[in-house]
Amino acid sequence: MSTNLKDQPLPNIEKLELPQRLHHNARVVKDHEKTRQFYQDVVGMPLVATWAEVGQFPEFPERRISYCHTFYGLADGGALAFFGFAEPDVYEAFKAKVQSGFNHIALAVSAELQGQIKQKLEKASYKTMVIDHGYCKSLYVSDPDELTLEFTSDPENAGEIGEWQTKTARETLAKWMGGDRTPNNNLRHL
Repeated sequence: MSTNLKDQPLPNIEKLELPQRLHHNARVVKDHEKTRQFYQDVVGMPLVATWAEVGQFPEFPERRISYCHTFYGLADGGALAFFGFAEPDVYEAFKAKVQSGFNHIALAVSAELQGQIKQKLEKASYKTMVIDHGYCKSLYVSDPDELTLEFTSDPENAGEIGEWQTKTARETLAKWMGGDRTPNNNLRHL
């Protein structure tokens, strides 16, 4: 399904002001250099900013914490951001506690770029998984901190799928919340 809402009709909404874009999505990492190698050298996302800072956090009231905040650029001006801490106990306190395929960020890419990224990841010995959801095709990988990352490409008929979903999304959610668990994705390729 296309995620570009600008081109999709939104029912029953006169004037809707949406957030403009993802500014950044932040995660905590253990080793900034391994993270840089993965995102910049393998995936191809440029390191666009690095902020070295010191701050006070409620979790550690007795001391000031040194940390580094890096940003890897997206084509729309947004970024994936990562916090790294000088002290290992601070990393342990703030790192993601549970990872699964359901807790991830997905980045939109062309089918061609998705294939290129898959090749680069596998050449660098990262295990990948591809799932064709029907409304998009997804390439999944875990980064050096075991954070799940998805690269998703839309099918040729993404506009039609998006229109159908925009018209039926509220009704389908209401049915599901009411106990009707009938699947509506007959597009999925297993």
